[in-house]
Amino acid sequence: MFRTLNQPALWAITLSAAGILMVTMGARQSLGLFLSPLNTSTGLGVVSISLAMAVGQFTWGAIQPLAGAVADRYGPGRVLFGGLLLLAFGSAITPFMSSTAGLIVSLGLFSAIGSGAGSFSVLIGASSQRLPPAARAAASGVINAGGSFGQFVFAPLLQALIQMFGWMGAMWSLAVMTLAATPLVRVVSRPIEKPSAPAAGEAGLWQSVRGAVGDGSYQLLNLGFFSCGFHIAFLVTHLPGEVALCGLPSSVASWALAIIGLTNIFGSLYAGACIGRYRSKYVLFWMYASRAAMIAIYLLAPKTDLTFYIFAAGLGFTWLATVPPTAAIVGKLFGVRYLGTLFGMTLLSHQIGGFFGAYLGGLALTQFGDYSWMWYADIALAAVAALLNLPIREAALAHQPGTAS
Repeated sequence: MFRTLNQPALWAITLSAAGILMVTMGARQSLGLFLSPLNTSTGLGVVSISLAMAVGQFTWGAIQPLAGAVADRYGPGRVLFGGLLLLAFGSAITPFMSSTAGLIVSLGLFSAIGSGAGSFSVLIGASSQRLPPAARAAASGVINAGGSFGQFVFAPLLQALIQMFGWMGAMWSLAVMTLAATPLVRVVSRPIEKPSAPAAGEAGLWQSVRGAVGDGSYQLLNLGFFSCGFHIAFLVTHLPGEVALCGLPSSVASWALAIIGLTNIFGSLYAGACIGRYRSKYVLFWMYASRAAMIAIYLLAPKTDLTFYIFAAGLGFTWLATVPPTAAIVGKLFGVRYLGTLFGMTLLSHQIGGFFGAYLGGLALTQFGDYSWMWYADIALAAVAALLNLPIREAALAHQPGTAS
């Protein structure tokens, strides 16, 4: 798999992008650890804080196509640098917010815009434009694994910081850690020889966007990715609450989130290898189908520490591993010239699902006293997402002539 990344320059771009994603995704995917201490400190209630985090889920997705378009047109450097600064700023001002509106501004807008500008659409788009075609699948897996490694590191680290310095000190520590990633921006955004205007016969940005929006396969891909966003946002926001409902200590939640990140490192690398061997729509089908099965098994299992750790390991293998095959399908359908923009639009669909996953989780807990209905919805959406990927128009790989669409 890694033989295609056979030059130091290719590894430098790939690992730098993975390092930036490690910070932005590690910070974003660990926010659920702050829900309970925020509620205790501010007294705003779970629904209000869930709303602020849900707004952040949507904002993170909404900024993706915009950040991707700016990066596609003018280069990724300023977008990534500005994103890291905004993420640090949003984290730094959160301790001063004592109202729902204030949390929406700090977490729902500044932090979310910052982490979104330094996330998948810009990083995968930038690296794809700077790497040879043969290296892109492996690179997407490594970059994606960087985001998973961030969750593995940040979840227990932030939990420990919350216990040592309180949630405010942990937030300020997060701001400092975010700024430490800024030197990596220069490597990812090194200049490339590319005309600013489209070449002869090549569609422009807005023509590509209009063509993608009207494409049935692109629509199915986005609908499936909506389910992925619902599932992930619900878990990162409310897993600590689910653990508490089961009478288990908060450390179980932080270690479960870390296990998700650890196993997804391997899942992301495996996904990067799979999309070089199989059509990506089949990879996505099995990922979504496995999620539905694992959630059903979790609901039937006794709620112990070990259950949560096994559940986290199983889900973690596919957690963010949906990103490489999803980005690969977008690239196959429309090319990589505007991949940052078009994949950013797909991520927006993901985060619309994320908004509902985070916010409805808070409502479910308030209205019913547990998350049962959210788990049922999660199973149904994962099953539907698996089926939606099958009709996607994706050409067979060159070495698999018998598997044409």
